[in-house]
Amino acid sequence: MSRRLPSTVASLLLTLCAALTAHAHKLSDAYLTVAVSKGQVSGTCEVALRDLEIVLALDSNLDGAITWAELKARQTNVVGYLSSRVRVEADGQSVPLNWDGLKVSLHLDGSYAVLDLKGDLLPTATKLKLIYGLLWEEDPLHRGLLKLTVGSTTTAAVFSQESPSVTVDLEKPVSLTRFDQFLAEGVLHIWKGYDHILFLVALLLPAVMILQIQTWRPTEAFKPAAMNVLKVVTAFTLAHSITLSLAALDVVRLPSRLVESTIALSVIIAAANNLKPFFRERGWMVAFGFGLIHGFGFATVLGELGLPTGSLAKALIGFNLGVEVGQLAIVAVFLPVAFLMRSTVFYRRVALQTGSVAIAMVAGLWLVDRAFDIGFMPF
Repeated sequence: MSRRLPSTVASLLLTLCAALTAHAHKLSDAYLTVAVSKGQVSGTCEVALRDLEIVLALDSNLDGAITWAELKARQTNVVGYLSSRVRVEADGQSVPLNWDGLKVSLHLDGSYAVLDLKGDLLPTATKLKLIYGLLWEEDPLHRGLLKLTVGSTTTAAVFSQESPSVTVDLEKPVSLTRFDQFLAEGVLHIWKGYDHILFLVALLLPAVMILQIQTWRPTEAFKPAAMNVLKVVTAFTLAHSITLSLAALDVVRLPSRLVESTIALSVIIAAANNLKPFFRERGWMVAFGFGLIHGFGFATVLGELGLPTGSLAKALIGFNLGVEVGQLAIVAVFLPVAFLMRSTVFYRRVALQTGSVAIAMVAGLWLVDRAFDIGFMPF
């Protein structure tokens, strides 16, 4: 068995990487900030350079890095792309927009191209409609995150293929922040957050086992397994909810590279504990400790919007609940299958041992990639 283990691990690792790569890239979000006042609509549109590279091929020398000179050389193309897919209507009539002021902003997940937009409204305008259509041909899951201010009312909304427009009454503006939209965003972010998923899976793998003389053995009853899972999920939920809230409220900010690298390290430690249990059966402690860091990873979307407290509270609760719903869906599938298979050689040798090695290897690649900002990992 020991002679075949390396090839088995390599095969599983390649399979895992292939599966993840099929969906591989960072979550695609753009930010649209719009203000309406004194007969004028103005704002900014921010799109990740990595996303613009897909549609406009900005990297002219193909060296894997987009420079300011390369972006500036394609300014006309950037303006053309954004202006054709982000539009404003007032009372059913198109509002001509001026796009200029190209610059670059640094978000937690990388560099974004920024363009200013401005247009004039008739004094009699009563309804404003924002129409959004970036990147959906390339990524159906792309989202446009809107921060809209009309007078003294600031609100948020999410553009998706299913909801590509937002309409606001200029005479009686109300909050457009929809709980269900941010709940869906939370579910999407946990399901496409492969590092978060692997961390959770690594912690759950031994949940249907008990530790006897440094060896994992199958638990005899479902209740202890379910309690182990409940401890892990509760600890992870509590921890990332704390830091997600702190980061979204801009109370605490950590450098993106530090956060992402530590998340990768957390996956390695969780997987290594399955092979040599140094935390023994206290996986919930690992879940809580590193869950604090994972919360900063979840916070990117809400923190970047800079919403006022009223709109942020609804968005934060919805997003956080969405993360929990997505997490519980994973647990609901994992737990019964793992419990039924816990006594099999396949579960003990392949799922728990070899699977943990594969998870640790993927996370090790993430750690190197993120710590040194190399960019060779496709997910």
